[in-house]
Amino acid sequence: MHFSKLLKAFVHSISGIRFLLKERAFVQEIFLGVLLCVTLVFSQNTIDEILYIFSSYALVLISESFNTCIETIVDRISSEKNPLSKKAKDIGSATVFIALLHLGTVALLLIKF
Repeated sequence: MHFSKLLKAFVHSISGIRFLLKERAFVQEIFLGVLLCVTLVFSQNTIDEILYIFSSYALVLISESFNTCIETIVDRISSEKNPLSKKAKDIGSATVFIALLHLGTVALLLIKF
């Protein structure tokens, strides 16, 4: 891959992150990550446990990113209420919820003080 293509991909990624940082749910999840970092500073976890907790946290951010993507596409197609649009948005939301449950379970099982 040429450097110019890598640079374009990087610029598009930064643009996407800027968009996500304007989304309330994503910002709330970033705040959750900050709280998680503060908690882990005072914990007595091994590096392996910390990495597992952060990979679980990454799933939350990834899920929220895809959920925002789905919502954006559905909103672009039509602003009318439609059962399929609701289904797509609800499934996206459920994905984030499952990721949050996973993170919560991992954190409760692994974080040691």
